[in-house]
Amino acid sequence: MPTGAAVAALPQEHVYHRYSGRFSGILGWILSTDHKRIGILYLVTQMFFFLLGLALGLLVRLELFAPGKTIMVGRMYNSVFTLHGITMVFLFVIPGLMASFGNFLLPLQIGARDVAFPRLNLLSWWLFLLGGITIYASLFLGGGPVDTGWTFYTPYSLLSRTSVSICGLGVFFVGFSSILTGVNFVTTVHRMRAPGMKWGKMPLFVWTLYTTAWLQVLATPVIGITLILVLAERLLGVGFFDPAKGGDPILFQHLFWIYSHPAVYIMILPAMGLVSEIIPVFSRRRIYGYWWIAMSSLSIAVVGYIVWGHHMFTSGMSDAARVMFSFLTFFVAIPTGVKIFNWLATMYKGSIRLSVPMLYALSFIFLFSIAGLTGVLNACLAADVNVHDTYYVVAHFHYTMLGGTGLMIFAGLHYWFPKITGRMYGGRAAFVSWLHIFVGFNLLWFPMFIAGWMGMPRRYYDYLPEYQIWHGLAAVGSWIFAGGILIMIVNLLRSLRSGAKAPDNPWGGATLEWKTASPPPVYNFLEIPKVDHGPYDFEDSELPTTPK
Repeated sequence: MPTGAAVAALPQEHVYHRYSGRFSGILGWILSTDHKRIGILYLVTQMFFFLLGLALGLLVRLELFAPGKTIMVGRMYNSVFTLHGITMVFLFVIPGLMASFGNFLLPLQIGARDVAFPRLNLLSWWLFLLGGITIYASLFLGGGPVDTGWTFYTPYSLLSRTSVSICGLGVFFVGFSSILTGVNFVTTVHRMRAPGMKWGKMPLFVWTLYTTAWLQVLATPVIGITLILVLAERLLGVGFFDPAKGGDPILFQHLFWIYSHPAVYIMILPAMGLVSEIIPVFSRRRIYGYWWIAMSSLSIAVVGYIVWGHHMFTSGMSDAARVMFSFLTFFVAIPTGVKIFNWLATMYKGSIRLSVPMLYALSFIFLFSIAGLTGVLNACLAADVNVHDTYYVVAHFHYTMLGGTGLMIFAGLHYWFPKITGRMYGGRAAFVSWLHIFVGFNLLWFPMFIAGWMGMPRRYYDYLPEYQIWHGLAAVGSWIFAGGILIMIVNLLRSLRSGAKAPDNPWGGATLEWKTASPPPVYNFLEIPKVDHGPYDFEDSELPTTPK
């Protein structure tokens, strides 16, 4: 893409409307520094890995459909659920909305032509892709599929003869990609906002991208260093975590969760930002408590960074440390509750349209409320001892991550599909897919709360007969959920090819991405906009022009 003097020399309409990069075809995509193309590359790559992770998850559910061996032996089961977890966590929900929709929408929503460092942006995608390829290359290199679980807990990850080193290197690449994205977004928000866009006029999605970017910059290096230490111990024999060499496996847990608990908010904060975009648009009301929602995002990030120890209540920490971490964990519920209250208050007396993006946003509020309420039990010291490492934790985790971030990625696909592609999707098929996803999700994961409360341990290849009913229901739910995903993908791909032409502002949104063409031109805006109103100040001219 031409820059600087080359841009000034081009006719204005040429710069505005047509991609004018050095390469064409597939090279014009994978070597492009256009933030929109990079966002689409992230989105396609993430969805590809999501489908791989979904297939692995279905295999896990099939194996657990009945007690005893069903389709695989225990050793293979360990590898399948490990790769499923690594794929879903590091290649789908952590990059999540941040890398895909964040890349596409951040410059548009702040009135910029691109991100601050376009080449660094392209490098971040290449590192993400390299990390994913390396993770899956571990299936065929070294000692075969890794079997440690997605947490790589020591000392087993040091003793396992599987390809832990190769898989860990892949996760390291993904983490480095995340850091570059965070640096880019922080700089972009600080330096490239349109004239008049003060902090109080930024869309709430931008607020959550900004907050998440800081978490990426500050927290991700910890997991990178931790994985380097694991590699050094495996390859060089240096004793960091192996007790036989004078190391401390509890140190690994502290380092891992110092990153991985903030990573929960790296996953979920952009999803909350998208909910804050969708609800005002489909309620036709200005967001209630703008500053409360914006500051609650910062509060979640700050408090969430210092509560990692609640993952380790049964690991042997001192009572004083456990009490402190338990006390701090309860505070995370306060800013989260502020968001949910303000979303509900925004909808109160609003002119609500139950379009598919709104259905996903309402589903998020319902599912994430279940996740939060069940998470309170994990923060209680005495109760956590009973449910720790059971299917109760598995269900809570998936209600948070998949019911939160996952569903809002699907919401983003439907909310911004007209803007990204210039096409409208089939509304009826989108509703059917949402219904299958919502019903299948709850049938898949809610029975695990019951099984876990009864004592079913997680990560077990076999189980006692009294748990069969819950695993059977979960298997049926997984089929319904997967069917909804298939319907969604087929509908969007078909709409991409033959959907009706989308207007510039099909939903009646007031943020800046709806002020430009669908799909947006290369340089986003013919003239950099001047912002003189808030992001949720709707006008009559911004009412939706389509019935969906």
